[in-house]
Amino acid sequence: MSVRQPAAALNECEPAELSGRIGPARATPGYVVFVGMGLGGPLQLTLAGLKTISEAEVIVLDPEIDEAILDEPEVSSRDGAAILTAGIDPDLTKVAALATGGNTVAWLLSGDPLVDGVAGPLANRLAELGCRIDMVPGLSRAALATTTAGIDLGVGARLLGAEPDAQAPLVALINSDQMEHLAERASEFGLGPDSPALVTVGYATSAQQSVSTTIAGLRKLDVSGPVSVVLGEAAQRERRLNWYESKPLFGWHVLVPRTKGLSGVLERRLEHHGAMPVQVPTISVEPPRNPQPIERAIQGLVDGRYQWIIFNSANAVRAVTERLEQLGLDSRAFSGLRIAAVGVPTVDALRNWGISPDLVPLGEQRSEELAAEFPVFDDVLDPINRILIPRAEIAVDALVQGLHELGWEVEDVVAYRTVRAAPPPAEIREGIKAGRFDAVVFTSASTVRNMVGIAGKPHTETIVAAIGPATVASCQEHGLRVDVVANWPGPAELADALAEFAAQRRAQLIADGETPRRPSERRGRRRR
Repeated sequence: MSVRQPAAALNECEPAELSGRIGPARATPGYVVFVGMGLGGPLQLTLAGLKTISEAEVIVLDPEIDEAILDEPEVSSRDGAAILTAGIDPDLTKVAALATGGNTVAWLLSGDPLVDGVAGPLANRLAELGCRIDMVPGLSRAALATTTAGIDLGVGARLLGAEPDAQAPLVALINSDQMEHLAERASEFGLGPDSPALVTVGYATSAQQSVSTTIAGLRKLDVSGPVSVVLGEAAQRERRLNWYESKPLFGWHVLVPRTKGLSGVLERRLEHHGAMPVQVPTISVEPPRNPQPIERAIQGLVDGRYQWIIFNSANAVRAVTERLEQLGLDSRAFSGLRIAAVGVPTVDALRNWGISPDLVPLGEQRSEELAAEFPVFDDVLDPINRILIPRAEIAVDALVQGLHELGWEVEDVVAYRTVRAAPPPAEIREGIKAGRFDAVVFTSASTVRNMVGIAGKPHTETIVAAIGPATVASCQEHGLRVDVVANWPGPAELADALAEFAAQRRAQLIADGETPRRPSERRGRRRR
């Protein structure tokens, strides 16, 4: 877990000042490593790219790279790493000063460093300035465009401008206003007006849409923005290779109410199934009003005051681990402690810190289930009889009572408090009420209460998915019909259940002779 510095403009930084913050200078020069990022999101990063980012003292963001990528749970960076935005005309002498001073500079750019032609001029100039250069290949735009369109290029494709070869397909990445010019030039490659063409708008995104036409038809298509165009026999793709647009949740806008500032497994799994997750913060996690009890408890944790620590939420894990980090401590602070956890997100948060809990309920992930499975205190085998439960302001009386009955002394301490977040933007609120979202996924009873409180009830045609029984009960209390329930109370399982529901729904529509449409496209909507 790292503490990320806010980004600063490269051209406004002073390399000497940055080097002093980063750490002592090295005797040997470092590298400038150009890292291909694909077209966005951590799922398109290679392991080599993730490793380079995690080890770099300086991270430079090309104009097309969103700084938020560094906050994704899959992406880690060094504590205190300098984050710089390159801008349109970056001052490469400053990058060179940082690299030759012994720092590794990871320069993040879209696509592939050289296939997409971004890194070449930068690398040449930096080499002239005495920098060592390295490259981490990434997914190129052409590879992403053709593979997500389901195009089998066979032995290879021609790029626009290559020598004519009537046997190989032609691939062009252009703006839509250049399609007429492309149609005019197609004859240079031995392609007639009736030759097949496949145009993909929004390629490699969940908004992708492919249109089969001919070269003559390119002049008539009403599309806008960047497009991928494949000309030749390869444009007649095999139907079963249309894997990307056939994903069960492809194109679905899925509302994800959650704690402010958090993202992770659920969003990634939804994206894997083709969805476009839209986060709506419903809860903001704040420090306790009186921090002294949790500070004393954490000191007791370090001093060996407790036999067990029980986490019943991922927020509790973060509250404790962030405080330990502030003290300069890591997972070794839990040495000698036994750890219990309730809930898949809680277990995941612990494992992200390198900790595997000793006890997790086998059945339903609730505090009462943990109490039922917890061991009885044994004054011979257990050297200490105290248990620490860091929690929200909401009490965990049933768990505490159950542990007392087992002979344990329990200290439950407020580690954080949850506050209802501010209402989302008007566009989101209106979209929720008007049915412009295809589904909403609820991961707890509190997210149901808080989302309805700040944004209103979702439309009756919006599919509602709930993670478990308590969440289902909360939905029903608020008059919501629950369409999907996870087979196991985990975020990945919830996304998988929604995807399976979507696949069955599509199959049923086809069986009924209807054209498959997303829930947001259905006719005759009714309000819940």
